[in-house]
Amino acid sequence: MNLNIVTEYPFWFILLCLLLAGLYAFALYFRDKKHEFPLWLSRLLTVFRFITVSILAFLLLSPLLKTITRTIDYPIIILGQDNSYSVMLGDSVYYNNQYIKNLNGLISDLSEDFEVKTFAVGEKTRANPNIIFDTNTINYQDKLTDLSGFFEEISVLFVNRNIGAVILASDGIYNKGTNPVYSISDYTFPVYTIALGDTNVKRDVILKRVNYNRIAYLGNQFPLEVVVHADKCKFLNSRLSVIHKGKTVASKNISFSDDKYARSILLKIKADEPGLHRYIISLSKVPGEDNTFNNTIEVFIDVLDARQKILLLANSPHPDISAIKQAIQDNYNYEVEDYLVHEFDGNIAQYNLVILHQLPSLNSASFRIINEINRIRLPLLFIIGQQTDLNIFNGLKTGLLIEIRFKNKLNEAQPAFNEDFILFTLPESTVEMLSYFPPLFTYFGTYGMTQTADVLFYQKIHNMVSDAPLIVFNKAIENKICVITGEGLWRWRITNFVKEGNHKSFVEIINKIVQFLSVKEDKRPFRVSCDNKYFENENVIFDAELYNESYELVNDPDIELVIESEEGKTYKYIFNKTGNGYMLDAGGFPRGNYFYKAQVKHGNKLLTDEGSFSIIPLEIEKTTTIANHDLLYRLAGKNDGQVVYPENIKELHRLISEREDVKQVVYTKKRFTELVNIPWIFITVISLLAIEWFFRKWGGSY
Repeated sequence: MNLNIVTEYPFWFILLCLLLAGLYAFALYFRDKKHEFPLWLSRLLTVFRFITVSILAFLLLSPLLKTITRTIDYPIIILGQDNSYSVMLGDSVYYNNQYIKNLNGLISDLSEDFEVKTFAVGEKTRANPNIIFDTNTINYQDKLTDLSGFFEEISVLFVNRNIGAVILASDGIYNKGTNPVYSISDYTFPVYTIALGDTNVKRDVILKRVNYNRIAYLGNQFPLEVVVHADKCKFLNSRLSVIHKGKTVASKNISFSDDKYARSILLKIKADEPGLHRYIISLSKVPGEDNTFNNTIEVFIDVLDARQKILLLANSPHPDISAIKQAIQDNYNYEVEDYLVHEFDGNIAQYNLVILHQLPSLNSASFRIINEINRIRLPLLFIIGQQTDLNIFNGLKTGLLIEIRFKNKLNEAQPAFNEDFILFTLPESTVEMLSYFPPLFTYFGTYGMTQTADVLFYQKIHNMVSDAPLIVFNKAIENKICVITGEGLWRWRITNFVKEGNHKSFVEIINKIVQFLSVKEDKRPFRVSCDNKYFENENVIFDAELYNESYELVNDPDIELVIESEEGKTYKYIFNKTGNGYMLDAGGFPRGNYFYKAQVKHGNKLLTDEGSFSIIPLEIEKTTTIANHDLLYRLAGKNDGQVVYPENIKELHRLISEREDVKQVVYTKKRFTELVNIPWIFITVISLLAIEWFFRKWGGSY
């Protein structure tokens, strides 16, 4: 640390301060020749007064104390070791013993010249507090590999630090996160890689993936598209099987025609029982095959007993009909039928939702249908148009009244999103797309709404947002109702495609409306929920709700939960209370199917709820056995590093030590402090004045 006193005044001002202080002190103690004090005391007091006045005069020059501090940031070497299962598929004995010894030897050598930080890299990046690796930190049991997460983690932990180099020891196989090459694009330090694993192609049949719909419908056949790969299996045979509840429900013999075999095989399975079902797709082992972990994939299909049926009735043909129908059919949960109102003669009761386009109208058939809808209280979606008879519509008690000011006068109204809308949410991308949507044609008039109405979009006319609704909901009455007060929705669909190359935002709006209207509200006083399936590395999370007679959330009593495995093993829990609800983290479970039953005693009633979930095996690391050293070369080449193999691991110490850019960084920090603010200056002045006063009193003066 260096200390200097600086001032903006020239040096001779300091001499002037000393001169004035000297004249003042001399005049004070030697102006009277009678010598009030002894000579030695007068000289001593003169010195005290001279020093005090000199300091005070110098402080008038506003001097600053300049402090220069220098800190040395030694280079940090960061080493990440891949801890995933795929690393040791090549030679588990070597990687568990000799390799770890060699790696720790490298760490010891680097620690002599650099600061070393080590990490275990897998599903997550974990810092190694002991620097040296052991069987507790490296056991090759991670079921996923996130290499990009490693680089992102060190970017956060060592921001603005002097990173000398990064070393990544891996087989180059990643199955979580993004391509790590893109994660190091802004790095200014070299990246070295240690190439682990085996790049030799071995005889192997592989179930690469299975493409399937997660939902099927009872009584239908659902497809399983199985992608099969095989290496070095020419002229060999395997059998593809689909097993459900211990029985083979589909199979196919496969003959591999070449050593690099890749085919997609379509199988169809009958959905004959509702519920969540596990299907095991497997390939039989071929002679000489060592790795059979990638021969099996499990999929879970949720078989529903029926789709939601939606009826779309129109007063006359209109392009809105096709746009709405296509949007709804994008969702496999819905089945849509459309008719002109005078052609429909079916049973209204079989539908879950009815959409009325420009109805009610003067068409006599619409009166009969609307009366039947109101009788059985079906959810309704009205789309108002020029053919709608507003007198009849206003009498249907939809929560909206439209009074026309001028006959045949229409407005062009764009959608303006209501930020206070709470019935459901729309993605930001969809809300942003609203500004591009063309206007709908709405009636020019007065719109009256009940207090129970919830507006999704207001009408924006000539860039002015009005209080008239464009899409409004009413759920206070027995059947849910939504009213779209204008026609021309087909133009939203086309605009969406022109702007984004897809219909995603339009489909999102229509499906959210349909989902809200068609879903049946769960009015049970006690309900427990969890996901249908979890990976074996995930915790099973439960939520529970309990309602009193006034349908208010309460959580006074304890909820008991029993989980039972297929083998009959049981696990008992008590829910935690959170706010007005309940939550339970049941932890992890072995793979398989589980059934749960929860019960709570509320008042004099014993309420129960039950369900099931499945634990899915996570064996991605076992499916890919060929190391991706090309990725490691790209990582090293992109940031001026090198690739070394485990047998040459000691070379890394020399390669890094010889680099001229891996060196200490000296940081210099300057700080200016006003002397007048330094406490010891004040203490010094006060002390000098006190000593002078003491000697003056001691000498007999005032």
